[in-house]
Amino acid sequence: MAQDRFETVILGAGAAGLMCAAYAGANGGRVLVIDHAKAAGEKIRISGGGRCNFTNMYAAPANFLSANPHFAKSALARYTQWDFVDLVARHGIAYHEKTLGQLFCDDTAKDIIRMLLDEMAKVGAELRLHTSVTEVAKADTGFTLTLSNGQTVKAQNVVVATGGKSIPKMGATGFGYQIAEQFDHAITETRPALVPLTFGDTFKPLAGVATPTRASCNGTAFDEALLFTHRGLSGPAILQISSFWREGDAILLNLFPDSDPYETLRQRRAEAGRKSIATVLAEMLPNRLASFTSDRLALTGNLADYSDAKLQDIARELTAWQLTPAGSEGYRTAEVTLGGVDTAGLNSKTMESKSVPGLYFIGEVVDVTGWLGGYNFQWAWSSGVAAGTAIASA
Repeated sequence: MAQDRFETVILGAGAAGLMCAAYAGANGGRVLVIDHAKAAGEKIRISGGGRCNFTNMYAAPANFLSANPHFAKSALARYTQWDFVDLVARHGIAYHEKTLGQLFCDDTAKDIIRMLLDEMAKVGAELRLHTSVTEVAKADTGFTLTLSNGQTVKAQNVVVATGGKSIPKMGATGFGYQIAEQFDHAITETRPALVPLTFGDTFKPLAGVATPTRASCNGTAFDEALLFTHRGLSGPAILQISSFWREGDAILLNLFPDSDPYETLRQRRAEAGRKSIATVLAEMLPNRLASFTSDRLALTGNLADYSDAKLQDIARELTAWQLTPAGSEGYRTAEVTLGGVDTAGLNSKTMESKSVPGLYFIGEVVDVTGWLGGYNFQWAWSSGVAAGTAIASA
């Protein structure tokens, strides 16, 4: 039936899929977006505490992890963060910068979803929710898709924008990887990223304590906030470094990224040597963390009792605290999935499969993962536009 034929079918009504739809339909071709969820853009809705950190002013290829660090350059250069900011402004969405170039909606993340749906509507793209795809088959020309209601849909192009495995309670699955493998695309190892690290009950007494830190692992470091939890460590610094951490690796924490605790301790010893060292540490760190540190390092007595050498030892413990996580909290709380469809099989300018014409992969399902702070949304916008533009101009 004619109504079951589309130029393009996009699997996934998330950030990348919605963005792609608005561009893929620009030449008048019929576009259908399919998602099993009850609403479009669910991860957009919950992101940034409900205000959506929709991009980052400093987004650049260096902020992305991939087996091929060059792959993302083309899409990011041709649709930049400033292009998306212009789109946001045209829709009258108020926004503000937080730290480190992160841009958030002033009001609600739903503004971004409405914007994307409005852009889709302009080109007549259709959205079907509560609908799953059970099979994607190559036809003589294009593809035949079987839907969960038994209906079949034909399409010249199929765009896989199904995301990764992160946050399964929102319906995340590995379906996109299955499609890739079906068409003989390799998958780079996938694992949870931007995820809290676990340490058993080690930090239970510190749950809720936050402090600035420099977290380091495998040659990479981030200066952001650290949050102790009942299960381990979280906060931006830990979420960032989790993408570089592997099981069995140690991480290093510098609790004084902007100062020298040795010099501070020496100065306090000269000014108030009769104070207990625990009291002085409580002036330098949150109270519970100071107490925990005093117990951990078996610090007793007055500050005057400590030689320069001993103060240097304490300073080293405070600036190079080595810890080995037991694990991570996994996909349950991971913001994104690291790894995915191997970029070696994709055209970096169009996101199209090199071996299966008309098959595209965009967004999180691809082996391109951004840092925390709006970078993964920017990859969704850029890769979605790359595929959509290629389809519309074909």
